[in-house]
Amino acid sequence: MNRRTAASLLLVSFALAAAPPAPDPARAGMDAGQLARIAPVMKEFVERGQISGAVTLVMRRGVLAHFEAAGWQDADAKKPMQKDSIFQIMSMTKPFTGAAIMMLAEEGKLRLHDRVEDHLPEFRGQMVIVSEDNGVRTLRKPSRPITIRDLMTHTSGLGPAAPGIADIMVRMDRTLAEACLIYSQQPLLFEPGTRWMYSNTGLAVLGRIVEVRSGMSFEKFLETRIFQPLGMTDSHVFLPAGKRSRLAPVFAVKDGRLVKAGAEILGGDPLQFREGAKYSGPEHSLYSTAWDLAQFYQMMLNGGVLNGKRLLSPASVRMMTQLHTGSLPAGHNPGTGFGLTWEITKEPAGTLTGQSIGAFGHGGAFGTYGWVDPHQQIVGVFLIQLTGRPQPMRDAFITIANTAVREAP
Repeated sequence: MNRRTAASLLLVSFALAAAPPAPDPARAGMDAGQLARIAPVMKEFVERGQISGAVTLVMRRGVLAHFEAAGWQDADAKKPMQKDSIFQIMSMTKPFTGAAIMMLAEEGKLRLHDRVEDHLPEFRGQMVIVSEDNGVRTLRKPSRPITIRDLMTHTSGLGPAAPGIADIMVRMDRTLAEACLIYSQQPLLFEPGTRWMYSNTGLAVLGRIVEVRSGMSFEKFLETRIFQPLGMTDSHVFLPAGKRSRLAPVFAVKDGRLVKAGAEILGGDPLQFREGAKYSGPEHSLYSTAWDLAQFYQMMLNGGVLNGKRLLSPASVRMMTQLHTGSLPAGHNPGTGFGLTWEITKEPAGTLTGQSIGAFGHGGAFGTYGWVDPHQQIVGVFLIQLTGRPQPMRDAFITIANTAVREAP
């Protein structure tokens, strides 16, 4: 089969993907009047100039209960937001990388306890920083090498990219293999497993392990093993030219008004569409839509299967979504810890927006957020493109959605 024929078949298969149904709050066991509050609240944030626009989605028990677009895809051009507008979801990419690792573990191609150096020999001999005083850095051999689980829980000690490659997530001008070779030569910031520190480099290394153990590029693995089976037709590492008109630009609030962000942000100028990028960014690269993301989250809620297509076993889903960081201070939000690439609600402080203990999710640098609540059987997606503080808008949506539940699970 030549490349053109394969591409044509891919387009046909994507065209056959199911379109979103009409929301049915009653069948989802949710209050339609409560969910109807979401759109005007989002519109108010738009009118205040706090966001350009938003797409919000709620599913419960596998039934679409709410799906709305508010405001502008591009506030400057007065281009209305659409339900199928495409967003840079940034760190929401990380659980996809985690799922890829779990799939390979199920196939016997790796173990979560494996040392990273078993798959990437360049990590052999990695050192840990003991002290750094007056410009003198003291190193020693760590008590043990870093493992795949360490990377998935952000407890590896791998720090930010070294100065010579510090802008890799902006410029994306090296391959994943080249970047990970450089990461392997950086000393660890602490003993593996002893602390939690969010590590973009650690997730990049996981993506490189996916490449080595699967024999295909990271982006090809996601496309063929996750996106296609789930019908995620608008999810990409590198955005096709034909979809660029649907991309929502990233905005910042400066001097009380929205202005487009430029080349300094992660991924570079959004409206340059990462032209010439080489880096597949397992920590931050994905473009996606609300509906696409809902398919991935529903698969997780279903124990690894969606529409008869199984990606993960129930055991793998349980492993990913249980708390792995214990009593270590971990997570970005109050009352949370970390599982395997998912942030987990672990105590009452994390339930103040109505989420249950055991809910899991992940956010992104430009204000995007998605979560799964197994107790309430909810999937939620919140998409904006903002470099500032998204919590007021995000938490308003999450709270309205969770408090719309009327029937017991």
